[in-house]
Amino acid sequence: MRFYSSAAAAEAAGFRPCLRCRPERAPGLASVDAVSRLVGAAIAGIEEHALSSAKVGDLAASLGVSDRHLRRVTESELGVSPIELAQTQRLLLAKRLLGETRLSQTEIAFASGFGSVRRFNALFKSRYGLSPRALRGTANAPEGLHCQLEFRPPFAWHSLLDYLRRRAIPGVEMADATHYRRTVSIDYTQGWIAVSLGKKDNALNVEISQSLAPVIGAVIVRVKRLFDLGAVPAAVSDLLLPDPLLGKVVRRIPGLRVPGAFDGFELAVRAILGQQVSVKGATTLAGRWAQAFGTPIATPYPELNRLTPSAQQMTSVTVNEICALGIVGARARCLLLLATAVLEKRVVLTFAPNVEGQIEALMRLPGIGPWTAQYIAMRALHWPDAFPSGDLMLMRAANANQRQLQKLADGWRPWRAYATHYLWQSLGANP
Repeated sequence: MRFYSSAAAAEAAGFRPCLRCRPERAPGLASVDAVSRLVGAAIAGIEEHALSSAKVGDLAASLGVSDRHLRRVTESELGVSPIELAQTQRLLLAKRLLGETRLSQTEIAFASGFGSVRRFNALFKSRYGLSPRALRGTANAPEGLHCQLEFRPPFAWHSLLDYLRRRAIPGVEMADATHYRRTVSIDYTQGWIAVSLGKKDNALNVEISQSLAPVIGAVIVRVKRLFDLGAVPAAVSDLLLPDPLLGKVVRRIPGLRVPGAFDGFELAVRAILGQQVSVKGATTLAGRWAQAFGTPIATPYPELNRLTPSAQQMTSVTVNEICALGIVGARARCLLLLATAVLEKRVVLTFAPNVEGQIEALMRLPGIGPWTAQYIAMRALHWPDAFPSGDLMLMRAANANQRQLQKLADGWRPWRAYATHYLWQSLGANP
């Protein structure tokens, strides 16, 4: 047996994905398992097709490093260049779409990030020794656009779904006892998705509107982050189960996930609106924000009628317009400052190579303190060690003051975000 650090490294050595066990459907690594945060951020950028039309230098610039350094790090840690890594991601996505959807080969080629069908066919044959048509011949795809996203069990699905349901932005998101649904806008492509737990295997079923076919790869990546499908629950429970404070709730709710963010700016706005108000109150304010500034959209679900306002859209909004929604002036100004910081790339609200730097950048914005910055890091930056130590409910759950809580939390590294959610759950369902 030979072992490789990545699928791209195995592919470079002459191997192709097994046609029986479908390795392209395997859960990804948790972000904390990346050999370096920079490599993890590079992988995340490539997964969202950062190299579909851009160059390695553009991706490196977005990560705050030179293209030479990015190449050196990926080759050192993964054994392949960023371009080779991108090609593997495209091929694996294409293989998934060939086996799980009824999209045409042309649609699959462009949705997977290839610049042409000719390039798609040539790379498929050179890397896999197969034609795309050979894989399509065995597909038994359902009507519509569906895919399955696997996870490592156990998975506390109902706890996660209930968490999202209570915080769903009216008009943009909705959740019930079985499904999470939302509107989607990526690169000017608009549509909707519906996510539910699969009836067999350890997977989520994702239904995607046909209009999102050109950006299906980015949709899949964002759903994985929202539902924390890269988590390794065994590693979390191994650390937290022996803890006298957390052991009981960990046993009661195995496989608890840390909810991520489908849209980082949306999550950050929701966090700011949630300062010093109840979850229900923040949800009401977020709904007003979406209705006032979001773009209308028609979906099969009447409750879903708005696209979440983007940072670009918010720059044309005034403080008075935001205050008219019942949002206090300080928070209204904070929202506009946040939108500007995101557009100027002073703040990154997705997987970032320097989490500590992003937390500091957030706290430099008037109106964002440690609690809000840590909460955004936990969900939008997908940082498993984020810890909002000033949270009153956490202190109540631990029966400790903030300094005592911080000392306790040192024993929960690098899974303090998971410990946070377990502490909240110990007080009852979603306090």
